[in-house]
Amino acid sequence: MSQTHEVNPGAPGEAESPHRLEQQRRENRSAIAAMGVDPYGGRTEGVISIAEARARFDPEADAAHNAAGKAPPPGYADRRPVATVAGRVVLKRDGGKLVWMQLRDHTSGPQAEGEAAPPQGLVKDLQIAVSKADCAGPGFELAKYLDLGDVVVARGPLMRTKTGEITVWASSLTMAAKSLAPPPEKFKGLSDVEIRYRKRYMDLYANPEGMAVFMLRARLASVIRAFLERRGFVEVETPTLQIQAGGAAARPFVTHMNALDIDLFMRVAPELYLKRLLVGGMPRVFEWSRNFRNEGVDRSHNPEFSMIELYEAFGDYGTMRELTESLFRACAGEVASARGAPGDLRLPYGEIVIDFGRPFAAVTYAELFERAIGCSMHDQPAVRAAAEKRRLKLKTDKGVSLDHLLLVQELFDEAEASIDPSVPTFVLDYPAALCPLTRPKASDPRVAERFELFVGGMELANAYTELNDPDVQEAKFREQLAGLDDEEATFRTFDADFVEALKVGMPPAGGLGIGIDRMMMVLLNQRSIRDVILFPLMRPL
Repeated sequence: MSQTHEVNPGAPGEAESPHRLEQQRRENRSAIAAMGVDPYGGRTEGVISIAEARARFDPEADAAHNAAGKAPPPGYADRRPVATVAGRVVLKRDGGKLVWMQLRDHTSGPQAEGEAAPPQGLVKDLQIAVSKADCAGPGFELAKYLDLGDVVVARGPLMRTKTGEITVWASSLTMAAKSLAPPPEKFKGLSDVEIRYRKRYMDLYANPEGMAVFMLRARLASVIRAFLERRGFVEVETPTLQIQAGGAAARPFVTHMNALDIDLFMRVAPELYLKRLLVGGMPRVFEWSRNFRNEGVDRSHNPEFSMIELYEAFGDYGTMRELTESLFRACAGEVASARGAPGDLRLPYGEIVIDFGRPFAAVTYAELFERAIGCSMHDQPAVRAAAEKRRLKLKTDKGVSLDHLLLVQELFDEAEASIDPSVPTFVLDYPAALCPLTRPKASDPRVAERFELFVGGMELANAYTELNDPDVQEAKFREQLAGLDDEEATFRTFDADFVEALKVGMPPAGGLGIGIDRMMMVLLNQRSIRDVILFPLMRPL
């Protein structure tokens, strides 16, 4: 019986093209169908994960079975647990009357000789033994025609081989899906990062460390929701398609609704709708929202991204500060547990280690500015001199001198860069003129009750004491609109309905937004946002 032997496309000495490799797989599929086996399987009951199968292994029952030998005494009962597992074939060795293979699923990683241990949170791939004597029906013959990447279902008792490997000794083997595509680099992982992003369906099984990241991200989503629900927050949904672009100073994506013949905007933030719910009487609300901003793409930005935004009636930015720190600590604890070090909240991020167990640092905007730039942000001549020294743009395209606070904002990029990336740091009390939705401090109206949290060199969270005076809010909106250029004015309009909602009466509140993708980058030690988004935006080929 012939068996397909594949070569790695692009490898030295390659003898066959990818097209020929696919043709060989098609021939194997035809041979499987000729046996009366559906190459694409069907419903199967009782399938468990590889991790669960490994946990079911009973060493005492296995030892008793080995002691019984090939001729067990009368009345002998095999007590070895039986498991039904499914996975991709990632390794196969044909020994004539015995075919060995390893299966991989979402809970497992590499174990072949010379490969690293599976990523933390995953178990080893599971070995399957298919013998001519013990595998019923066409299972043994089917095993001969399997290719790397095929998805199969194996059922049999769990035992340990002489080499110490936990194994399913298959009593049945069935197909679940025939793979016509040659496996990526013989299951040693896709090395081309761009291909990994474009073909995540291959990356996930070829690179188990990526699977571990996304499975842990899903667990952290549950941790975040449970954390907020324990504090009395209710999860809500607000519109993604909006008549007005609002809630953040970001360029929106524009689409057109044919039924009403109107332009609509993809949501840049859920803020203004969530505040309307506070007006309506919901005291604590949050939304896990998908937002869209028609701006740049880089290591920490993707046009489509996830964020948590929440509002608490009768709170303020101090309330949000405590909540933020507690939430990050809870998530860090989950990551530590997944990595086998419960309680150790020191998490690696690239070359640094971030300790989420210590109290977060805090510094005011003014203090950080003066420390980094060397002058007070209120000293206008000194600020302009600092901008000139750094060759910053001092005038608009029309020759008008930039406003003092715009220069402060430009210089503050340097101040942000001075924050120690290994120390989670709250930057407090931003200039009020830069925060149109934030309540000014009663003691100093020039300053807004706002913070941003910086971790790992990135801004991860933004929080306010919310402005709830409708007249002040209306004035700030109109002032903001008056300063827009012609292009921005095409999609920014006055939100009269939101002001009307504030006239009904919104209780004082604290609000918080956390960029989930950046948060996951830091917690899961991933240096690019594309490594924590399953399907990041890619330029078409």
